[in-house]
Parts: sequence; C-alpha cells; structure tokens
Amino acid sequence: MAFNRAVIVTGGNVGGWIVPLLKQSDYLIGADRGALFLVKHSRPPHLALGDFDSVSSDELNLIQQQAGELHQVDSIDKDWSDTELALREAIKRNYQNIVIMGGLGTRFDHSLANVHLLVQANEQQSNVKLVDEHNEIQLCTSELNIDADSSYPYVSLLPLSPEVTGVTLEGFRYPLHQATLKLGWSLGVSNVLVEPYGSIHIQSGQLLVIRSRD
Repeated sequence: MAFNRAVIVTGGNVGGWIVPLLKQSDYLIGADRGALFLVKHSRPPHLALGDFDSVSSDELNLIQQQAGELHQVDSIDKDWSDTELALREAIKRNYQNIVIMGGLGTRFDHSLANVHLLVQANEQQSNVKLVDEHNEIQLCTSELNIDADSSYPYVSLLPLSPEVTGVTLEGFRYPLHQATLKLGWSLGVSNVLVEPYGSIHIQSGQLLVIRSRD
C-alpha cells in the first residue's frame, strides 16, 4: 500500500497517547525501544532499527518476529543516535512528511539533539514534526500555515538561528509585522490563534514553531 507519512517512534517519552495518533496509512519505524512499544501495542513496525541496547534478548526476538524489517547496528561503532538513524532512513526512502513521537523526554541532551534534527530534515526538503503528549514542534524557514487546534492552544515562536528577520503573523492574538526575533529573547512565547487558521512568514533564519498545552 502507499503510505502518506513516516512515523518514527523512539524510546523516549512514550505512552498510550501515541496509539490514537497512528494511522493505517503510516509507515511505522521503531527506533530501539520504540519498536518494542509498537509491538506491544499491536502496531508492529514496518522497520525496526537501532542498537537495541535498551531491550532484553527476549524482547529483541519479539521485535524481530513481528517487524517487517530489522536493522541492528553496533552500539559503539555508530556515529548517530537511533532517532537520527531512523530519520535518515525515512528520508532515504523518500518520505517528505515525517513525525517523530517519543523524541522528547527526561534526557534534555537527547531532546535538544532531536530538535536540531529538524534542521537536517529541512535541508533535505522533508517536513518533520516532533510530537509528545504536550507539544508539537516544527521548523519554519519561509512560511507556515497552521489550523487552530484546541489540543494545542499555545503557539510559541523561538529562533533556532541567531536571529529571524521579517517575522509577520496573521490570525494571532499578538500579531507581528516584519519583526526580528533574536536568539535568547522570549518575545515569541505563548501566542494564541484567534482565527480558524494562522500564517507565519519570515524573510530569513530558522524559527521553531512550538504548539503546546499545559
């Protein structure tokens, strides 16, 4: 069947909230323990990959039995995290719409590294979202239209580059016109959509668009 998007489930902050977000038309990639999560929730991954250092031998056997493909890499002789390996593989397989679930968790270094993966994906013309139970994060480098969603009432705009210029917002409670946002400023935090949809336009830079709920 033709898949509409690739969904990567990692071993970070996972839970039952993920299952309703999965669609039959998703190509499922389980990164390390994320593959076990999918198997245990009756959504075996089309591809399981990683070093699998966070699962037992019995759990790895279970993954191997149910996954469509399994790619195991050496836990020491590898350059990238399991999440990055999964993202690179999704891009290699020509998926331009990718969602990473469980990529945000208690390890801030891993969470921040996964946010930075949005830059790599953008360079490859792939649209990637990082999703957890309370947040949805994506990168804007030119323009982005978003629909109002009561599940994520807050929209924060934070520069990922030293500065973002020409920021213009429409449909927001606090509009901006040709504004500049600089790294370290909190000016773009906690905006709210007041129209059915909003638009974000920038002239230069890399802008994180973070939709969230308490």
